[in-house]
Amino acid sequence: MNVKRSRAMRLLLAGLTVGLVVACAPRDTETSAVRRGDEAFAQGDYDEALAEYRLAIRQGADDPSVTARVAHTYAMMGRVDDAGAYYVDASARDPGLIDQAVSDLMRLARIAQDGNDRFAMATAVETAMNLRPGVGVGGMSLPLARHYFRNGEYGRALPFYQKALADAVDESQPEVVFEVGVAHDEIGDCENALLFFERFREMVRPWERGEVDWYIGTCAFDLARGLLDRSVSEDPVEAEADLQLALELVNRTVEVGEPRNIQAQAWFEKGEILAELGQCQEAMDAYSQVRFADQAGGLIDRAQDRFDEIRFGRGLEHLRDGRCR
Repeated sequence: MNVKRSRAMRLLLAGLTVGLVVACAPRDTETSAVRRGDEAFAQGDYDEALAEYRLAIRQGADDPSVTARVAHTYAMMGRVDDAGAYYVDASARDPGLIDQAVSDLMRLARIAQDGNDRFAMATAVETAMNLRPGVGVGGMSLPLARHYFRNGEYGRALPFYQKALADAVDESQPEVVFEVGVAHDEIGDCENALLFFERFREMVRPWERGEVDWYIGTCAFDLARGLLDRSVSEDPVEAEADLQLALELVNRTVEVGEPRNIQAQAWFEKGEILAELGQCQEAMDAYSQVRFADQAGGLIDRAQDRFDEIRFGRGLEHLRDGRCR
C-alpha cells in the first residue's frame, strides 16, 4: 500500500511540474525573445532585433515598451512609416513614450531632409505633430511648406510658410512671398492673397511683375464684386463704405491692366460704382473706356446706354437714390 501511495505521489508531482512549465512557458518565451532582441540591437543587428521583438508580440507580449522597441528599431533602419505606426500604438497605451517617439521621428525627418526625401520628411513630422502638437520643426518649415504647396495641399502649406517667414532673419525671398500669396488664393482667401501679391510686386523689378499683376487684378476684381453684391445694406454709411472700397479694388485691376480679358468688365463696374456714388462725370469717363478694352463685346452697348442715361438725364433708376440723372 505504501508503495502504491508513493508511486501515486510521484505521478502527481510530475503532473504539477509539467503544468507549471506549460503555464510559465509563454511568459518565459516572450521574455527570452525580448532579451535576444535587446542583445541583437546592442550589436547593431537590427534585422535580428526586429525579428525577436515582433516574435515576442506574436507570442502575446502586450507591454507598450516592447512595441516601442519595434518602433525604435524601425527608426534606426530608416523606415519612417513603420516607425510612426508602432510609436502611435505604443504612445496611445503609454504616454510616457511620447518623448522617445517624437525624438526618433524628428531625427528621421532631418535625415530625410538631408536626403531630399520630402515625402518621408513630411510623414515623420506629421506623425510627431500628431503625438505632440506644436512641436518645433526648426529649419524644415520652408521645405515642408513647399512640399505641401507642390502637392496642391495649400491649406497645410500655409502654417509652415508663416513659420518660415516669422523665422526669417533677412528679407524673405520674393518667390516665397509669391508662393504664400498663391496658397492663400488657392484656398479662396483673396484678401490675404492680395497683401502678399502686393508685397511681392514691390520686391521685384517692373519686368518681373507680369504674373503677379494677373493675380492682383483677378483678386482685386473678385473682392470688389463681392462687396458690390453685399452693398445692399440699408445703412447708407455702411453701403457707401463698401462702394468706396470696391472702387479702390476695381481701380487696382485697371491700374495693373490684368487680366486683360476682364478689363472691359472692370471699367464698366467702375462706371457703375461712380454713378452710384454720384460722381457722374467720372462715371461717364469710365463707361467711355469700355470700348477700348479687349474683349468688350456686348458691354460696349451697355456702357453707351449708361453713358447716355447720365448725359441726357434719363436717369439710372436701378441705382440707389438715382444720383446720376
